[in-house]
This record gives sequence, C-alpha cells and structure tokens, in this order.
Amino acid sequence: MTAELKFHITPYQTAFGFFSRWTRAGVFNRIRDELRRAIRLRAGRCPNPVAGIIDSQSVRAAATVTGRSRSYDAGKKVPGRKRHLVVDTFGLLMMVMVTAAGQPDRDAARELLARLRMLHPQLTLIWGDSASAGTLVEWARRFLHLTLKIVTKRPGQIGFKVLARRWIVERSLSWLMNARRNVIDFERKPSHSEAHLTVASITLMTRRLTRKKPQAWIRRPTHAPRAA
Repeated sequence: MTAELKFHITPYQTAFGFFSRWTRAGVFNRIRDELRRAIRLRAGRCPNPVAGIIDSQSVRAAATVTGRSRSYDAGKKVPGRKRHLVVDTFGLLMMVMVTAAGQPDRDAARELLARLRMLHPQLTLIWGDSASAGTLVEWARRFLHLTLKIVTKRPGQIGFKVLARRWIVERSLSWLMNARRNVIDFERKPSHSEAHLTVASITLMTRRLTRKKPQAWIRRPTHAPRAA
C-alpha cells in the first residue's frame, strides 16, 4: 500500500498577511539581530558591534512600485529605488533603509545613522565612501557622537580597486543580490523591500551557523588590503 503525499498550499493572502504583520512588528529585524549576535559570539567577538560600514545601492523598480517612492538616480543612471545599509565588520546586516533612487546619500544617511544610534548605543565608528563626506561627518560627531571615517580612492587610481573596509559592505550587497527577489524592487511599500532584504540576510546567517566550519567565510580575501 503506497502512502499518499498531500501538500497544503498556503493561500497568497494568508502568506502575505503574515509577512505584512511581521514586518510592522519588527519580527524579521529581531531574528536578524539575534542571528548576528550568535555568529559574532561563535567567532569570539563581542555580540554587539562597535564599528560598522555604510553604503548604498541603486536598483531598478518594477511597474508595481508607486511613483511616490521611486525616482531617478542620475549618478548611476538607474530609475527606481536606493538601498542604504549598514553592516558590521563581518559584513552582517545591522540596518537597511529603502528610499527613492534620487535621494541623496547624505540625507538618507542622517536618518539611517540616527535610527542606528538609538538601537546600538555602543557604536563608536562608521566607515563610509565619498558620498558620506562633508557636513555629515561633523553632524555625526556632534549630534550622534559617532566617528564617521571616509574611505577614499588611492591617489592616481584608475578603474576598480578593492578598498579597505569598503570591500566588506560591497560583498554584503552581492550576497543580498544572490536572492533573485532582490535583483529588482517589486514591492509597493519601501518597508516591504527592507523586509525582503532582511529575510535574505537571515537566510545567509542561518546557513553560516549550520556549517561545520562557520568561521571560514569571515577571513579577509587575499586580494583585499588591510584597513589603516
């Protein structure tokens, strides 16, 4: 006698209802933070990071994205949305914020760093690129008591070169883009886009924790320069 396999397919409305409620309640963020602490503890580091790296990424938006939350990034020549994120020195996601692509990095970074400071009072140092230079450095020092260090290109640099600290957040962006859902932004609400990016980071961290050699991926690549 053969056993019958019955599969129960969850209706779309039910699955989306859970996703929407968990997003509003911050469930995905709490799972992300607990997994990050577990990985850092396993690596022998403090569970709460004191340093991070900030960066942004512009992606195309699908037709389902409303006009109020999308625009054109003239620098990258991308119509859609922009993802602003902060990772720790292991490249693990700490916070992400999605805005219209035309939002200046400095303006978005102010809101992102202010939120981050409230959730992580132990933070003392953030590395950023030239988009974060200027008045943002003094603003972060004065109002958030954060040291914002700008990682610039080397003198005379032509073409792409791996930069200290910058490669960590750029690697994190490539990890998130491995999830096909994140290649193009399909979500009507920016908060749902942030949730999908967070879920992708949760998937990555659970895989790291279940591997037999969880620390192998933390090692600095041989081609990357050491931080100053």
